[in-house]
Amino acid sequence: RLSCIRNNIWLACCGVLSSGLAVLSSFGLMLFCGVPFVVTVANAPFLILGVGVDDMFIMIASWEQSLRKKEKSNVKSLLAETYTEAALSVTITTLTDVLAFFIGTWTAFPSVRSFCLYTGTAFVFCYVYTMTFFGAVLVLNHKREQGNRHWLTCMRVDVGKDEAENSCLYNACCIGSCSRQPSQPEGEHPMSIFFKKYYGPFVTNKWVKLLMVLLYGAYLGGSVYGCTQIREGIDLRNLASDDSYVIPYYDDDEKYFSTYGPRVMVVITESVDYWNE
Repeated sequence: RLSCIRNNIWLACCGVLSSGLAVLSSFGLMLFCGVPFVVTVANAPFLILGVGVDDMFIMIASWEQSLRKKEKSNVKSLLAETYTEAALSVTITTLTDVLAFFIGTWTAFPSVRSFCLYTGTAFVFCYVYTMTFFGAVLVLNHKREQGNRHWLTCMRVDVGKDEAENSCLYNACCIGSCSRQPSQPEGEHPMSIFFKKYYGPFVTNKWVKLLMVLLYGAYLGGSVYGCTQIREGIDLRNLASDDSYVIPYYDDDEKYFSTYGPRVMVVITESVDYWNE
């Protein structure tokens, strides 16, 4: 937002910080428990950041919706309304993610098992920090806005000052004329209008609902069939680029030498005269 009071840059930064705290907590706990740290675990923070920022947006959207409903309510009522709207969505997202990664700990690959343990635990911490730390930040940010304080310095802004006397830069940084005032109510977000007026009535049509049920049944049947066909293992051809010489090599190896059984490696631990036939 262009208002120096309604700007929520610090709120967004705290949402990212919440994900960072979740990563630090999970990594610290897993290392303390002796779980091996493998190189694939280094990718986990990006997953946690994606889910954590998504939860942050859900919380902020629910908070803004609660403000529009209960403009004059106290902070406790606003936060309760926010958790009523957002907590269910965040909880379901976290449960599905945690379940998916903890199921991955059953694999026979130790590196994948470590990755799933680190990431699944980080999702749990991400949920805890979103429900506690970020909720507290929402309240503090609301109190800053109610006190007409600048988003960067938290200094009180003079709302009644005449903007015509000052430069554009000064008005943008130091005057809170665009803050939340009863005479300037904030409009509803265009995306919310789209879902309420167009998408919602469309998906609640009885024929569309029937089509959704049929599509979901087909999807469920395909998923069950896919689970029966899946095989655990790695095809080394998938690790190389399409134009790599490795792919024809593995194709020829499978075509001409697959009947000879597994490849046997021999390790010689002594010094040998390789020139002597």
